[in-house]
Amino acid sequence: MTSSASPGLTRFNTADPSETARLLHEACASRAWGAAVVAGRPYGSLDAVLRASDTAMAALTAEDLAEAMAGHPPIGRPKPGDATSAREQSGVQESLREELLELNLAYQERHGHVFLICATGRSGDEMLAALKERIGNDTDSEREIVRTELGKINRIRLTRLIEEDPV
Repeated sequence: MTSSASPGLTRFNTADPSETARLLHEACASRAWGAAVVAGRPYGSLDAVLRASDTAMAALTAEDLAEAMAGHPPIGRPKPGDATSAREQSGVQESLREELLELNLAYQERHGHVFLICATGRSGDEMLAALKERIGNDTDSEREIVRTELGKINRIRLTRLIEEDPV
């Protein structure tokens, strides 16, 4: 860690490991991912944290991915009281929620998990189009797409955690 580290990065690097693991679990429900990110501390930059996140995401097993996906609500139905979920899904118009939920149920039946997409900055129409496109994928291909989408979500959430929220 360099002396020019931001206050948020310094807090992230020096916080109690169990507290950091708890905060990371809010970003991604995979315990393996969180443990790998915590174990890499201290980090010299936010970019180093994000690279560690990417490396940890690439190493997740199918079971670890399932654990991570279980922490995400369906698109169109953010977790009640969860500001992060509501913010990330803010692009979903009320008029699309029913169709998104119906297709998500069909997707879930086909693939065994919720449809997962990095919703930040996407409109409801974009997410609906992606869901329609991806529902027909084979499960192995879809698992790798989900891994990529989770990686994007984790990067956004880690950046927010380190830059905005005190650890």
